[in-house]
Amino acid sequence: MSQETIERVYTINLGKVLLSPNNQRAKRAINMIREFAVRHMKSENVKIEEDVSHLVWARGIRHPPRKIRVKLTKDDDDMVLISKYQEEKPKKEETVEKKPKSQKTEKVEEKPEEPKPAKSEPTTEKKLETKEKPKAEAKPEKPKKEEKSGKKTEGKTKTKSGAKSKKK
Repeated sequence: MSQETIERVYTINLGKVLLSPNNQRAKRAINMIREFAVRHMKSENVKIEEDVSHLVWARGIRHPPRKIRVKLTKDDDDMVLISKYQEEKPKKEETVEKKPKSQKTEKVEEKPEEPKPAKSEPTTEKKLETKEKPKAEAKPEKPKKEEKSGKKTEGKTKTKSGAKSKKK
């Protein structure tokens, strides 16, 4: 009655590591990973690969990661191996994605090249016309604002003529 190798991928939450003292957190994280493997794979014989250990200890003893993604493999001899999980990306999806992008870029490049010269001339004329009108309108408005501000200052000086004249 031999078993086949069992492979499972888990995300282990190491949040409770933060409850332990600062200078023991990475050690506690390794122990929590080991306990997790014992509980889920039903075997006391557990080995942790160097990659997983380096991942936990990468930021030092005080700041281990909050979560870690691992692959647990159980052999026929009830030996559990904890290794770093690496996602496999299918090559077919990458080639499919590249083709539409290249086609889209070609279409986008062709469309703007033809209409730009035709559209650019009328738009510049319109912009010039629109710019001229606000300038003409803006000139009469500025003196009006100055007149209003002048009236306000005159009104203030009349009401508080004694206080302002002394300060000036």
